[in-house]
Amino acid sequence: MSIPPAPILRLFVLGLLLAASPDGGQAQERQHHGVAFEEWIRNTFFSGYQPEGYTQKWDIPARANPRHGRIPVNPKATRYGRALDLGDALRQFDITEPFWLIIGYWEPSIRGRRLVNITPIRVEPVLWRKLWGPVTRADIENLDQLIKDRSLTPEEVRRRVQAMKSGPPFSESLITFNPKIDWKTQRRLQCGLRFADVFDVLAPEADPERQKHPALWGVVFEGILE
Repeated sequence: MSIPPAPILRLFVLGLLLAASPDGGQAQERQHHGVAFEEWIRNTFFSGYQPEGYTQKWDIPARANPRHGRIPVNPKATRYGRALDLGDALRQFDITEPFWLIIGYWEPSIRGRRLVNITPIRVEPVLWRKLWGPVTRADIENLDQLIKDRSLTPEEVRRRVQAMKSGPPFSESLITFNPKIDWKTQRRLQCGLRFADVFDVLAPEADPERQKHPALWGVVFEGILE
């Protein structure tokens, strides 16, 4: 029996992994595009900075940003028009310092995923706090504890979480709260921001339209997000 070439074998294994994932591979797809975008940013503007680990607070910490304000940098990639996934809700709520949120919006094309908009946003703590509305850390902790209550079935958790999210204070927040719950081990509380709110509230002076040559700080992104 002949062994398939290494590239084909890698693609076959990747296909199996994506097919076995709870979301049909969408999470891995988003993660891969985010990594590719982040690598371009790190290599182009931050001397190829490499994170010390996946659990560090910032993708690019302030000490690695001597030329663009000496503040942390958080690159994100998402499909154009969709809500932006910000990550763990409690970690995002705890942000109290200015930071760069650099968003790369992509669309599918014949060759692959291509960037159609790059929006850098310097986020100040006062505005960041306003996005959360009346939601407090205690509110988020209560929701998070409910999601992680293993005495409840996933269906019951989803029902109770939806009921809690539908009323105040969560219904009065621009930040959206997105529980990740499955039958295996996943019990997480993520948060995000709608596409319209990114440009209407967080960055009202930014251009939400598709850009012919998406660029960050004067450097055009060349290529495809494979």
